[in-house]
Parts: sequence; C-alpha cells; structure tokens
Amino acid sequence: MKVRDMKWIGLSSLAAAICLASTGLRAEEQSQGPVFKAEGCCTLCPAAHNASLYTTNYMKNFLTLIDAQDEWLFRTQEDLRTEFGTTPEGYRMLKELRDAFKARGIEVVLVYQPTRGLVNRDKLRPEDKARFDYDRALKNYRTALDRFREIGFWVPDLSPLTDEQADNERAFYFARDQHWTPYGAERTARVVAETVKQIPGYDDLPKKEFVSRKIGRMGKRGTMQNVAGQLCGTSYAIQYMDQFATEPKDESSSDDLFGDSSNPQIALVGTSHSGKNYNFAGFLEENIGSEILNVAFPGGGLEGSMIEYLGSQEFHDNPPKVLIWEFSPLYDLASKKIHRQMMAVLEDGCDQKDVLLASKTKLRPGANEVLVNGKNNSLVTLPNKNHLMDIRFSDPSVKTLEATLWYLSGRREKLKIEKPNTYDTDGRFAFEMRDDEDWGDLDFFALEIQSPEGMTEPVEVEARVCKRGPGPNKLTAQNGAGS
Repeated sequence: MKVRDMKWIGLSSLAAAICLASTGLRAEEQSQGPVFKAEGCCTLCPAAHNASLYTTNYMKNFLTLIDAQDEWLFRTQEDLRTEFGTTPEGYRMLKELRDAFKARGIEVVLVYQPTRGLVNRDKLRPEDKARFDYDRALKNYRTALDRFREIGFWVPDLSPLTDEQADNERAFYFARDQHWTPYGAERTARVVAETVKQIPGYDDLPKKEFVSRKIGRMGKRGTMQNVAGQLCGTSYAIQYMDQFATEPKDESSSDDLFGDSSNPQIALVGTSHSGKNYNFAGFLEENIGSEILNVAFPGGGLEGSMIEYLGSQEFHDNPPKVLIWEFSPLYDLASKKIHRQMMAVLEDGCDQKDVLLASKTKLRPGANEVLVNGKNNSLVTLPNKNHLMDIRFSDPSVKTLEATLWYLSGRREKLKIEKPNTYDTDGRFAFEMRDDEDWGDLDFFALEIQSPEGMTEPVEVEARVCKRGPGPNKLTAQNGAGS
C-alpha cells in the first residue's frame, strides 16, 4: 500500500481539555491514535491488457493480467481457464508412461493443482467474477481428475479446496504470484497423504514421525507483479508470508537406528511448487508419516525434475515404491518430445542393452556428423518404432541438444532439447525415435549434432542406438509387479 496522506495533530493537555469540553466528546475518545488515509498503490495500465506486448516466452505465461480485489492480480488465460486435462493422444501417452512405471513396481500419484481462479475466485472484481464460468471450470477439472484415475494413476481430489474465503495471510495462493503459499501447500499435502495411504503396500513403507514448525517469514515479490512492472512500471509491496520447515519428531527413533530412513521409498518430482520455500515435501512427510526424497527444483517445468531423476543412478539403483508427480494445468501433457524423453530415461537409455550403432566424436564448431548407418558397409535396419537414441556429452554442463536425424527415405527430423539452467544436469540426452503418424517405419540413416554454444574446450559426444525395452534391474520388478 502507498500512503497518500497522513495527519497526526498533537495537542497539549490543556488545549485538548478545552477542545473536549467545547465539543462534548466522550472521555474514552481521548486515546484516539494517529489518523491514516491509505489508498491502493497500483492499477494496471492499458499495456497489460494488450496480448501483443507479451513478447517473450516467459511473459506469454502471464497472458493477460487483470486487476483484482486486495491488490491481487490474475492471468485470464491460465488462472481463469475452464478446460482441463489433455487430448486423446495425451491420455494415451500418459497411460503408456503409467504402465511403464507399473511394470517396474512403482505407483504414481498425480497432484494436479487447481487453478487460482478455482481456488481464489472470491478475489476477482465483481465483473470478472461474473464472466468467469466457475461451474464449468470445476466440472471440467473434476472430469480431468477422473480421466487420470481411469488410466491408472492415483489422483487426490483437490476440488474441496476450491472457492476458499481465506484472508491474504492464509490464502492458498499468493496475491500476485502463481505459486501456492505454504498454507496452500500444507492443505494440499493433507489431501495427497490420504490418497497415498490407500495405495497397496503403504503399510509396509518405513514409517517415521515428522513435525512442521514455523521458522519465520518469507517475502514474495510475485512473478505477476514483476511482469506488471515490465509492462506498466507498476511497483507493488512485497507480500510476506509465514515460512515452515519439517524435521523428524525424534531423531533417535528406532527407524534411524536400523537405517530405514536412509533409503526413502517415496519420491517427489514436480515444479517449483515443490521447492523448499513452500515446504510441500515437508508437509507430505508429516501427513504421510514416511521420509520423502524430494528431487524437484525451480525452473524445471513439467518434465525437468522427472527426466533428470529417471536418468539418475539414484533412481536405477533405488527405485521408489511411490512417485508423487506435482504439476499445474498450464503444461502440455500431449507433448511428444517430452514423452519420448521420459520413456527413454525410464529404461535407462542404452545402458546394459545391445547397442546396434554407436560412435564417439570430438566436436568441432558448427554441425557435426556423429552417426552414419552403413558407414562400414554394414547397413542395419533401424525402424524408428523399435528403437531409441542415447547421447552423452563429455561436458556435463551441456544443457541443449540441437540435432538433425536423417532417414534412408531422405526425410529428416530437426530436434532441439533444452534442459533447465537451474539444475546441475549430466550432459545426457536420451529419447525414443519418433513413431507418431507416418514416422514409425522410417529407417534411421544418420545423425548430425550442432556443437554446444560457446564451446571453448574440446567436447566429445557419444551417440548410441539400441532397441527399446526394459533397462537394467527391471525384469525382476516387472515380473513381480501387480496388474
């Protein structure tokens, strides 16, 4: 809030007595304090309503900002959406992913966040609240949850958390930021925990008591207010919120003595909502009663932490019994590029498989031919639908793969995969060969890779092609998995 006017008139005790006597004011009014007149500091300028001015990919996530009550901001495209879920192809790919986890004995819990419009529509201005079709949005949100359940995921019903009337201090979402508050994270964790407890095998998970406590205050300079500042030069106050941390209730518990807590059986992947600031993982531990491996990181989006975790040695050596995957409805669940990566890293790429084509190449600036089918007069039949590709840079800091895949028919596919800058990646890129539409029967011929941008030291790249199939240490889990 920006204070427009402040008056504080001090009177001597004698003058005050004369004033009170002359006006007949009651004695209890003598203690009246300073008088403040405060007005809202900010309103959006016309530029904020012009979609063409949201020019960067980041800004396009905020199309288009509108003012709301109590200095809240909303995005009309994401916060006030009425459609949820994905396409038929998206559901098909999700089911394939779910089945691959199930075959490895891993149950997946989808935490599909309700939007700010569904939860905090009470903050909308009356005219915007009237235009937002809340009933349609809630119905479609519940339908999406049902569809996720139909294809085999465990899906907590977060719809009872919608349409809240909480004040700003304990609201589910921040006033000018798309993230949930610690209070929103805590309320979500309670619901998720009830779903986890229904999973067969929950009783066999190592148990441990956790307790959450308030550790101070956090300041949130909201992402929406940052975009508003870029468009309008508008400046809002920092929003402060309670911050929490979770720790074991008794560090000397018997579980610790036997080392059960050193190998968590539940893992959490997801977006920045699962980051440390909001303590979602901690609230889950408290309500589930079991230790959680939190591998989510800021800036990872829908797939970032999932792909990095599935490709890690930790996952392949110690796969969890339960995987909690948290994300919001803004992400494209029908992305073939994301799906191809998830499926490939889930089976650990070409590690411990029969490699059909391989090479190691020191990259030079520009485009580099790194794989050629038939280079040694031995052409291998490699139809896309049966194979995957595993590429590893010697420099683990390489976060972008730009490649061109050529086929014997003369057709080609340009592929660009970018990993988050907010995480220490491993320089590895694995993906299934493209098999959608008429690509599945194309036979692979050659691979070109663009050298990493800004490359100053020699970088070697290893490229391998192998058949799709279960990765190492998977067959036992697959044979023992339930239906």
